[in-house]
Amino acid sequence: MSGPLTGITVVELGHSVAAPYAGLTFASLGADVIKIERPGRGDDARAWGPPFADDSSTMFNCLNRHKRSVEIDLKSPDGIAKVRELADSADVFLQNLRPGQAEAMGIGADVLRASNSKLIYASISAFGDEGPLKDRPGYDPLMQAFAGLMSVTGEEGRPSIRSGTSMVDMGSGLWVVIGVLAALHTRAQTGEGSVIGTSLYETGLGWMLYHAPAYTVSKKLPRKLGSGTFAIAPYEAFKASDGEIVIAAGNDNLFRKLADVLGKPDWKDDARFTTNGDRVVNREILSAMISEIVATDTAGAWAEKLEAVNIPCAPVQTIDKVLAHPQTKALNILHDDPNGSTYFDIPVRINGARPQGEGKPPKLGEHNSMLEETPVPKRGAAS
Repeated sequence: MSGPLTGITVVELGHSVAAPYAGLTFASLGADVIKIERPGRGDDARAWGPPFADDSSTMFNCLNRHKRSVEIDLKSPDGIAKVRELADSADVFLQNLRPGQAEAMGIGADVLRASNSKLIYASISAFGDEGPLKDRPGYDPLMQAFAGLMSVTGEEGRPSIRSGTSMVDMGSGLWVVIGVLAALHTRAQTGEGSVIGTSLYETGLGWMLYHAPAYTVSKKLPRKLGSGTFAIAPYEAFKASDGEIVIAAGNDNLFRKLADVLGKPDWKDDARFTTNGDRVVNREILSAMISEIVATDTAGAWAEKLEAVNIPCAPVQTIDKVLAHPQTKALNILHDDPNGSTYFDIPVRINGARPQGEGKPPKLGEHNSMLEETPVPKRGAAS
C-alpha cells in the first residue's frame, strides 16, 4: 500500500520506544523503514513481556510493524561500514543511542552527512545536547519525574504516579517526525538535508506547557488533582454506582445545565459556584456534593441524562470496552495481525483514508539478505 512518504527510505538505529515510534509513524505513512538491530538479541523491547506474540513482545510488535529488520554488529568495522552504506542511500537516519555514542562509532551527523548531503539526520537524546546533564541516559518514567509531570499526576497526599502510557517517549518520537517532515520540505526547496534533534526532557517540558505560566504568575505550586484539572471545575471523574464517569462542565452555561440534571437548581444562584473561577476556588466542596449525587445511579444512566442536554461526559472505559465500542470500529483504526494481535493504526487521515503501512512486525534479522545488495534495494524492488 502506497502512502504520502512512499519512496522515502528511513534507517532506524532505534531501540525501546521513542525512535521506534517515530519509525512506526514513518512506515505507516509509506516510508521504507530499515531497522538496525543487535545480532542475536535485537531491540531490548523484543523481550518486554509477557505477553508475547510470534516470538516477540506485543510492545515490540506494535512499535515495529511495517519495518524491515537487519542485524548489524556495531562493534565491528564491517558493521559500521554497512551502516554508512545504508545511510548513503537513505533519506533519513534516525537514532536514539546514548549521547556521544553515534559520534564515537563514526556514524554521527557530520560523518554521514559529509557522504550524503541530502540526508536528514534525526536524534532523540535524554536531556538534549547542551547543559550539565547532556551526557546522561534517560527513560520515560525518569523524564515524567524530572520534568514535573509526576508532580501534577495522581491524587493529593498519595504517592506520585506516572501516566499509564509512555507519553514522553512517544511524544519525542512525534516531535522527531514533525522535524523530519519540515526538513523534507526544506530539502525539496534547497536540495540539502538537515540535522534534527529533540530529547525526552524537552518533550516532558512541552507537556508542562500551561503549568509553567500558572506557577510564575501565582507563585503557587500546581497540585495533584486526580482526574481533574487546575483551571476548570467541575471537570473530572465521579464514581457512579457501577463505575466512573467524567463530567466536563467547562463553562458557566454547562454548569447551570448540570445543576438541573443533578436536581440542584439552587446551585445556579450559589455565590460559591457562580463563575468558573468561583467553582475552582471551591472545588473540594463542589466535587463532594456532585459525588454524593452521582453515586446514586449508574454511569450509563447519568450519561444518558447529561448527553440529553449536551453536557460533555464519558464513562471510564477499560481497553476491552474501547476495542468493542462501535465508535472505535467505525473509525477504521483497528488492525488485526496474523499473529493474533490487534493494533491501532496511526490516528490521522489523509483525504479521508487512514495510512496503514504494510508488513507485519519483522523477525530479528528477517531482511539480512538485503545487506548483500549494493546499493540496498528499496522495498518492493527485486532482490
